[in-house]
This record gives sequence, C-alpha cells and structure tokens, in this order.
Amino acid sequence: MSGPSDYKPPKVWTWTAPSGGKFASTNRPTAGATHEQTLPVGRHPLQLYSLGTPNGVKVTILLEELLAAGHTQAEYDAWLIRIGEGDQFGSGFTEINPNSKIPALVDHSGDQPLAVFESGSILLYLAEKFGAFIPKDIAHRTACLNWLFWQVGSAPYIGGGFGHFYAYAPEKIEYAINRFAMEAKRQLDVLDRRLAESPFIAGEEYTIADIAVFPWYGGLVEGWLYNDAATFLSVQDYPHLRAWADRLLERPAVQRGRMVNRTSGDLSSQLHERHDASDFEMKTQDRLVDKT
Repeated sequence: MSGPSDYKPPKVWTWTAPSGGKFASTNRPTAGATHEQTLPVGRHPLQLYSLGTPNGVKVTILLEELLAAGHTQAEYDAWLIRIGEGDQFGSGFTEINPNSKIPALVDHSGDQPLAVFESGSILLYLAEKFGAFIPKDIAHRTACLNWLFWQVGSAPYIGGGFGHFYAYAPEKIEYAINRFAMEAKRQLDVLDRRLAESPFIAGEEYTIADIAVFPWYGGLVEGWLYNDAATFLSVQDYPHLRAWADRLLERPAVQRGRMVNRTSGDLSSQLHERHDASDFEMKTQDRLVDKT
C-alpha cells in the first residue's frame, strides 16, 4: 500500500473549493434550492421525477411491473431530472424532496398531492398502494422488508464508496479503493449465499426486495456499473447472484424500466421521458434523432 498523504484535517472544516471529480459541480455542503424551476405535471396521477441511475431504475421497474400485472392506475409520467446540470436543486424539486436526490414521486390521486421521496420509501408506498410485489403473510412480508432495508443501507458503500473512489474520484487512493472493494465483495457474497438457498431475495416470491437489489447488485455482476468493476471484483465468484440477475433481466417490465429516464448507452435503449406505453416504440432517442 502506498504511504500516507500529507493532508492533515483542520480543527474546523470549511468549504473552500469544489472537491473535484465528476460530480464536483453539484456537490455542496448546504441544502435548499439554488434556482427557480417549476416541475412539469402530466396527465397521469403518478408523476415521477428521476434519472436512470440504479436508484431511479428501481421505481420505473416497479411501475412497469405493476402495469404488466394489470394495475392500470399505475400509469405514470416520468420526467427527466438531469442531476449533472443541477435540476435537483430547482425550487420545484426541493419542494417535493428537500434532500435534492432522485427519484421523487408525486401522487395526485388523492384530495391533495402526496410527495414521496427516497427510493425505498417509493417502492414500499407503491407496493402497498396497489397490493402487489409485497407479501401479505407477516413472516414473508418481514423478510421482504428486511432485504429492502438491507439494500437501502448497504448500497451507499457500493455507490458513494466503491464506485466513487474506483471510477470517479480525481485521484486513485489505494486505501479507499481497498476498503470499499472489500465491502463490495462482502455484500456480493451475502447476496450470493442468500440466492443459493432461495430463488428470490425474500424467498419464493418476486418482490420489491428483488426490484431494489437488482439495479445495484445485478448491474454490478452484469457489468453495467463503474467501467470494468465486474472484472476488478471478480463477479464470476458469485454464480447464484449472476443467475438471479440473468433471470430478472429476461422480464419485459425490467427491460422497459431500465430504459426510462436513461441518458447513456445505445440510443435505442434511452427513453428520456415516458408518458405512455407507446413511447417505448415511438420515442426512444434513436427515433427522435432520426426525426430531426
């Protein structure tokens, strides 16, 4: 391991300059809006403001699964929030999520609009609203929520920890990469051991626990996250997790959910906004580019 840095923390930290790296322009030590920006509202009761990151994809997969299961009231409008451009700090967005993180949902089906933020909270809200993808039996429901909250608590070590220092930090810090690579592999092993004894994360049923885990850990073992991280972390060591991810990827609703609010990859896989089921056939970026 390389030697220690010359940096010594001051007695009191102050923000004197951006920290550098890919997300430097959107990182700051204060909350609240930076500019006025009204959020659009479409024709459906459910309005989603998001981006096709792992946390955003959780919600669009669930919405597409609900629609595929016949829950027509789960129709939704998905609006693109470009976090690299600071849309999450607009006044309209901070009004529904003071934490300025995607995804955020507003349900207009009641007497008053109801804002729901944090991806785990949105998954639980929608599952309970439609009575789907969450077990009714207390033991199985508890197992589902155990794993849902495991994902919510664990994924920051993958994203803000391993992913940041491995792929995005302006300098490679051996200690930080080793620390978070170790934790990433431990978490992958937790899931692989679980899936060796159960077809789905929470048991015999496909639930919001699977939907929460898939974009992060499925994406990692499928090779979508953080450049060559799959090679670096030797994801072939987790065969049960990889087989589970392959099975979920075969689901049409999962395939559609991964497209919504996506801004990278093949243009045919990007549906920046989603307002109707026909948008998957008519309004992906490759078709919009052809029209122009």
